[in-house]
Amino acid sequence: MTDRRPELPPIEVAADVAAAAGMPDDLDANLVGPYEVPDPARRRRAGLVYFVGTGVVVAGMALGLPVGMSVIAVVLAAIGGYHLVAAHHLEVSDKVALTAANRATEFPVGHASAVLGFEGILARPVWNVLVFSADDPPSQRGLVRIDGQSGDVLETYAEDVQPVG
Repeated sequence: MTDRRPELPPIEVAADVAAAAGMPDDLDANLVGPYEVPDPARRRRAGLVYFVGTGVVVAGMALGLPVGMSVIAVVLAAIGGYHLVAAHHLEVSDKVALTAANRATEFPVGHASAVLGFEGILARPVWNVLVFSADDPPSQRGLVRIDGQSGDVLETYAEDVQPVG
């Protein structure tokens, strides 16, 4: 599988601009550093914990716990199995999703924001990217949905922004 996380320059806000805008310290990347979205594949660890719990319950039943504990063992095993099945690896970073959304729109993108969501019963990762046109004030906005594993554009929606006032 190819690495879809190319090295892109970080988005930087000059320290004097951040100070003039009154940017809180927890939002200032100059102080906090870059943020990376956690990989949903870490759900596998939770699944393994549920399987260990299942083993403990089964061992307890062998040592004399009531047979009714088998219901708990089945529930723990089912939850653990779901965690393993739904632990998709996030192949596409937020930066790559923003770039793909920029390419998928018919207008030049100015501001954009990406949030990771999950789709379907197996919780497939999907980037939802909100984009605004580059003009000031933005005349168009849109939503681009990008598959978090393949990088394919799933859906696009764009509309004109109605002026306020």
